[in-house]
Amino acid sequence: MKKVKKLEFRSFDSLKAKWMKDPEFKKAYDDLELEFTLIRAILEQRERRGITQKQLAEKVGTKQSAIARFESGNANPTLAFVKRLSDALDLTLTVQGKSVSERQ
Repeated sequence: MKKVKKLEFRSFDSLKAKWMKDPEFKKAYDDLELEFTLIRAILEQRERRGITQKQLAEKVGTKQSAIARFESGNANPTLAFVKRLSDALDLTLTVQGKSVSERQ
């Protein structure tokens, strides 16, 4: 009879901590920080207002699937689309962060 290997379950936080020790993973993760922050902010505000994806899509003039793709991170939205989302939620879009400089 074949021996079955016992599975070990780990929390996402413990896996993330392990992965963050890898410089390539950390750089890729850090490069996506702006996108994740933006998605999280829009999603939290939509939920706080009790608006469904479909209702937000109607306000923005798009389909519910576009909102779902945005919220899941499976889209590469334009700045204009993000502005329409923020307007539909009565939010002010402010961009802060790292300065932009010439590449050497």
